[in-house]
Amino acid sequence: MNILVLNGSPRKNGNVAKALHAELKRFCADKMPENTVYWHDISDLNFDFCRGCMACRSKEKNGVCILANDDAHKIAEEIKNCGMIFVGTPVYWGNLNGKLKALFDRLVGVMMGETRMGIPVPLHKGKKAVVVTSCTTPFPFNYICGQSSGAGRALREILKSSGFKIIRTKNIAGTKKNN
Repeated sequence: MNILVLNGSPRKNGNVAKALHAELKRFCADKMPENTVYWHDISDLNFDFCRGCMACRSKEKNGVCILANDDAHKIAEEIKNCGMIFVGTPVYWGNLNGKLKALFDRLVGVMMGETRMGIPVPLHKGKKAVVVTSCTTPFPFNYICGQSSGAGRALREILKSSGFKIIRTKNIAGTKKNN
C-alpha cells in the first residue's frame, strides 16, 4: 500500500514530525516492507496558490489543476495512488498551518468531484487517514480555548469530505516547554 505523509510543520524534527513517525510506526510497522511511504515536509514544497477557478472539477480536467506543473500536482498524484494518509500540523491561531491549507486548496479537484448539479462527491472512499495536531497551549486549555479543536476540525472536514475514514486523531498540547 502507498502511504502519504504530509508534515505541515516547518520544523522537520519537531513535535508534529515525531508524532507522525510514531503514528506511522503504530499503524504500519508490522507491514512496512509491503508499504511505500511518501513523506513530504510541506515547507519544502513549491506550489502556487489556488485561483478558485474550479476548472479542476470540470469533466474535461478530471481533477487536474490548470496552473503550471508544480509540487501540488505531484502531491495530487500521490493522493490518487495512496491507500492511507497521515496529516500533521502545528496549531496556528486555532487552525492549521497556512501552507498546508494552501496545498489542500490546490488539491480540491483531486479530493472531491461534483455532480452535474454541483454537489460535492468524495473521491477517496475506503481510504484511511490519521490526523496529528500540536500546540503550545497546555491541556485542557487547548480545547477550552479552541486551539487544538479548530485545527483538528479543519483537517477532519477536508479529509472526511474527500471520503477518507479518520481512524485516529492525535492532539499534542503544552509543547512550549519542548520547543
